[in-house]
Amino acid sequence: MNGSWVIFHGVLALCVGASWSFNGELAELECPDDCDCHYFRINWVTDCSESNLTEIPYDELSLNVYVLDLNDNRITSVGPFPPDIKMRRLQIADNHMTEVKKESFAGLNYLIDADFSGNMITKVDPDSFDDSAGFITLELQGNPLDPVDGPFLSIKSLLYLDISNCGLKYLNPLFFANTTALSTLDLSGNPLGVIDNKVFEPLSSLETLKMNDCNLTYIANYVFVSLENLKNLELSGNMLVTTDWSSVLDYLPRLEYLDLRNSRIKQLPEIAFSNNTYLRTLILAQNELVDFDMARTVGKLQQLDSLDLSFCNLTQPLNEDAFTDATKIRTLYLSGNSLFASDLLVALAPLSHLEKLSLSNCGLTRLPDTFRNFKSLQELDISHNPLDDAFVKILTPLEKLEYLNMGYSNLSHIAPTSFSKMTNMKRLVLSGNDLYSLEAGLFGNLTKLESLELNLCGLRRAINATLFFNNFTYTDLTELKLAGNPLQVSKFGPLLPKQLSRLENLDLSNCNLTFLPTDAFYWTRNITTLILSGNHFSTPDDLLFLVLLPKLKVLDLRYNNLTRFLPKYLVENPKIETLKLVGNPWKCDCSIAELWDWANLEKGRLAILEGSTLAAEHVTVGKTKRKKLLVCNYDTKQPLPIIMNKTVPGRRPFIKPQRVLTSAIRTWAKYVRESGCEQLPSLQRSPRAAKTESRSSELGPNSWAAAAVNSAIVYITLMAIIGVAFVLTKKRHAPKTSIFDKNN
Repeated sequence: MNGSWVIFHGVLALCVGASWSFNGELAELECPDDCDCHYFRINWVTDCSESNLTEIPYDELSLNVYVLDLNDNRITSVGPFPPDIKMRRLQIADNHMTEVKKESFAGLNYLIDADFSGNMITKVDPDSFDDSAGFITLELQGNPLDPVDGPFLSIKSLLYLDISNCGLKYLNPLFFANTTALSTLDLSGNPLGVIDNKVFEPLSSLETLKMNDCNLTYIANYVFVSLENLKNLELSGNMLVTTDWSSVLDYLPRLEYLDLRNSRIKQLPEIAFSNNTYLRTLILAQNELVDFDMARTVGKLQQLDSLDLSFCNLTQPLNEDAFTDATKIRTLYLSGNSLFASDLLVALAPLSHLEKLSLSNCGLTRLPDTFRNFKSLQELDISHNPLDDAFVKILTPLEKLEYLNMGYSNLSHIAPTSFSKMTNMKRLVLSGNDLYSLEAGLFGNLTKLESLELNLCGLRRAINATLFFNNFTYTDLTELKLAGNPLQVSKFGPLLPKQLSRLENLDLSNCNLTFLPTDAFYWTRNITTLILSGNHFSTPDDLLFLVLLPKLKVLDLRYNNLTRFLPKYLVENPKIETLKLVGNPWKCDCSIAELWDWANLEKGRLAILEGSTLAAEHVTVGKTKRKKLLVCNYDTKQPLPIIMNKTVPGRRPFIKPQRVLTSAIRTWAKYVRESGCEQLPSLQRSPRAAKTESRSSELGPNSWAAAAVNSAIVYITLMAIIGVAFVLTKKRHAPKTSIFDKNN
């Protein structure tokens, strides 16, 4: 245990030293002039995205940077980085890089994830990440990679590799020879045409393989022979007309998820899935399965849970044997096929466990009288069918139905008794029907309703009281969507009735609104999320109705005509957590700095202003990492100001003494730092800041309380490290995990 005790003593000394300086605040670290830096949890994030950079500001980076975001710049080359930098994630997507070289990443001992997507990279040195022993994620999608003759990479620890849309036409048999630990591989969007039988041979640990849109015309019988651990396979968007599916899939005994969407498949043999007994999700949507024999292929999958046959041009009538053996199906999508109610009546009868059924876009003018058999049916989608009110009595047995989508069904009238027996309904969608008026009592019996969607219904008036029971509060109805209706709002009076007093989420986006009356929410003061995006609000005076929403947490004002907004308009909304302001024509003036300081100092969380800082979704592997930023514009009729190094309390001074602006468009983060706008005295001495200062003075380094706290920290740390030292002796080679799994 000698090695472990050396680690123990070293870390203990570090923790003791840190504990005596701990005061509840995280220290500010170095930040380049062109970047925005902040803590995400306890990790230092340096956001230099969209900064027009041509090179990385190496000498201005903190050695403790955790995430470095350089997306959307003009960087052509990388590295080397400063010695001993502790960076975990590096993002350089959408730049002008042409090559990934080993010397660029030498010494990055802590690097776990890297994203180089959307560059112009043609070559990658296989040994580029030799110094990163725990490197597990590499994203290279969207680069024009040159053909590779031997191993593409030599990273034994790599678990996730995305090389989709890289123009690869051929994968040589040694391509993955030195990345044998891969568990997820995305090859989608490469014009591969065919796959060599031996290319996947080294990937015995692979669990997820994506080859969507690869121009595949044929898959050889032995391509997947080594992938016995594969669970998820995606092959959508190919031309797999002649593939022998019974041979290809025979080597995947653990397969659980198979996506063959839009792959030109016309026939499937009876034994296509004979060895895939664990298959739970099968997607065959958008294939020309004209002569598809449901019973002899899909009908034999006894463990099948979800089946998608949407838009398959099914011409064979669905008979009573279609799902005889696949009785465990709980989710069935038949949308987009020309179906008849009489066929559905007999084919769906065995599916007594059905929970979700989609029959949208099926040309149905009436529905099958079979719903009495579906005792467990919770979700039903019959949207985009030319239905009329005659079908309502057929739905009557669905008393347990919780979700019903009747959107875009050419309805112009709904009888007031339509939903009278659906007392368990939680979500009702009627969007896209021309319901210029709604009958009295229509929603009266829906006492458990949680969400009501009436988007794009041509409504001139919002919901009125006659639609519900008088003197009854619908306590579960917390969400109402009225987006896209040309609402005509009176200058006075409540917008919604008293029965909806428990409403929490209201969507009024794209309703052509220029104002709402001050007492618009007189009866609905419990609203926590209000969506007003895509309207025409232009001044803060148009928003005086906010005074009646003391519980408001999320306010969405994106894509309106606002040029200024001040914190004083939110005085009556103390619980505000998210303010969405992107897409407005903001002017670069000190009102922006005031709103920024309010979020940062008074509310203590800059992320309240969506688009101000890097959020969790912008550093998530495999998802979009682009972000919509808050920007303002200088008056182009005036000369751009010269930025001096003016020190303002709470804002980081510039490293360089003077800066000349070259663009009239500034992100809010940059403008606030460059503007030199003075802070309001009330913000400098905000209650939150005063409380922190008071706590710091009470627990100063010379006080007994501070000593007690620090001693406790040392003791807890001591116990933790003894445990760590013991574990290290047992598991010296434990695999590293992503920073997103152990961020703290």
